[in-house]
Amino acid sequence: MTVPPDFVHASRDLERFLLDARDQLGHATTHQTWQSVFAVIVTFRARLTAPQVIAFAQALPPLLGAMVLLDWDPTAEPKPFSARAKLIREAMAFRGDHSILPESGIADVAAALRRHVDRRAFASMLEMLPPEARDFWAVP
Repeated sequence: MTVPPDFVHASRDLERFLLDARDQLGHATTHQTWQSVFAVIVTFRARLTAPQVIAFAQALPPLLGAMVLLDWDPTAEPKPFSARAKLIREAMAFRGDHSILPESGIADVAAALRRHVDRRAFASMLEMLPPEARDFWAVP
């Protein structure tokens, strides 16, 4: 069996996503972008059950899926979804004083992410999640 193309090109695909997200977020570097994307992912992940987190990770390119699982505690109780403004504040506070996530950060990451996923697989996965999860990744 040959290595699936998604794995062969995983680092290239992650770099492309980070460059796209960097431009969307208005960041100067992909290091800043990584932190902002991770803050958004952690904020979303905290509201999912373990099976939902795995489904979300599987709907992403391999290294973005791995990012979803990074430092994850699968035994943690999911937080409830809340108003968008509260979710944004939580994501912006993820690294405290080191955060540079803009107020548009969730929408910015969502826009970039949607350009780098299999749209059908991503939509199908979101259909299995609560409506608030679909709202989280909605692009205005």
